[in-house]
Amino acid sequence: MSRRLLAAALPAALAFMAALAPACARAAEDASLPAAAAPDTAAGAPDQQEALYQEALLALSEGRRTDASRILRRLVELAPRHAGAWLELALTQCGLGNADEAERLFATVETRFNPSRDILEVISQTREEGCRPWTPNSALSVSFGRGFDHNVNQGASTSTPTLGGVSVELLDDFLPKKDAYVTAGVDYLRDLTPNGTIGFAQLQSRRNDSLRQFDSSALFGGVESPWRFGKWALRSTLVAGMVSLGGHLYQRQAQAQLRVAPPLSLSNNTTFNLMGGWTWTDYQRLTNFDARTLELRPELSHRTGSLYLATSLGLLSDRGNALRPGGNRHGQLLNLLLRSPLWAGLTGELGYTRQTWRSAQAYAPDLLIPEVRNQETHVLRATLTYPIDKNHSLMLEARGVLNRENIEIFQYNNRQFQLSWRWQP
Repeated sequence: MSRRLLAAALPAALAFMAALAPACARAAEDASLPAAAAPDTAAGAPDQQEALYQEALLALSEGRRTDASRILRRLVELAPRHAGAWLELALTQCGLGNADEAERLFATVETRFNPSRDILEVISQTREEGCRPWTPNSALSVSFGRGFDHNVNQGASTSTPTLGGVSVELLDDFLPKKDAYVTAGVDYLRDLTPNGTIGFAQLQSRRNDSLRQFDSSALFGGVESPWRFGKWALRSTLVAGMVSLGGHLYQRQAQAQLRVAPPLSLSNNTTFNLMGGWTWTDYQRLTNFDARTLELRPELSHRTGSLYLATSLGLLSDRGNALRPGGNRHGQLLNLLLRSPLWAGLTGELGYTRQTWRSAQAYAPDLLIPEVRNQETHVLRATLTYPIDKNHSLMLEARGVLNRENIEIFQYNNRQFQLSWRWQP
């Protein structure tokens, strides 16, 4: 449960970050500068000027207004006749609430250059709206769902597994149990600084109709910040939270992740990221199962129109204490995602995950499990989303799980269906 929650929270934060670019910068991009306002080629190489200008626009698109302001100040010092840099600097200062500075810069654009009518309209509109002090943006999402789970307790797929070469008969408590359930969730995102740092929180709860001992809830919160190291784009994320099971605290978890985008020459709408992470997991009701997991995962994504494709393949290393069953383990994680609009406003999403774990030692020789555990889990997920209006949407999700292992007692299958309503004010 906790991994699914983290996987949902982090992409939501990234999507929110992309939406935080200032409206004034978008307006400036739509307006064309006149030829008389061309960059100053007498001061600094044109290539250097263009590189700084693009770096500033990138900072604005990522919500890093403070960084953009610093870069633009450097550019106008290097190229005093670069009208685009003066205009972007004025808009950025206005977005930061520095009204006097913005007005001085607007006046410079109007008197030093020959701005087009579109540029003058942008300046006039910005003046009318005013340069208010920086105000953090925020986003809230509330959801409720109803679903059916064919294997709430992850019961074994066979009632007569073999342990230590002996066939045993499992008690009914260890076999799959079906139940319907309801879910509720709240997601909240908010700017923390004008330089693109955001905070996010997520609360999820699930209540089963009959199997109340498997009711669960999870609360996670975190902070994410964009960075630049030369031409390398970085995003750092810190997440912490807890999971309850059956009304009792079951697990605490903390995660640190760094996403790096190297300066590669890729085709349009194609991105490559390298992600590294460290996860600390503390089980409150299980002894010797705590974990420290390292992950390294490259990700390649491509967007063509409304079609989005993403794939990643990661290496995992999980270390526990000396008494943990199976000892340390290593594994792999494969993710595939396809998202596309369908018809009548519907959006379809198809995802596949394959995760493997290979233990270093025999799992539990004293409990008739002398094998070294090799685990392979496949998850296939299909989702249909229908927007009722700009604030409400419906989502139908089907999920299938196939967990295959060399130790039969741990093998299980599952099918899950859920219909959810989401409200975003």
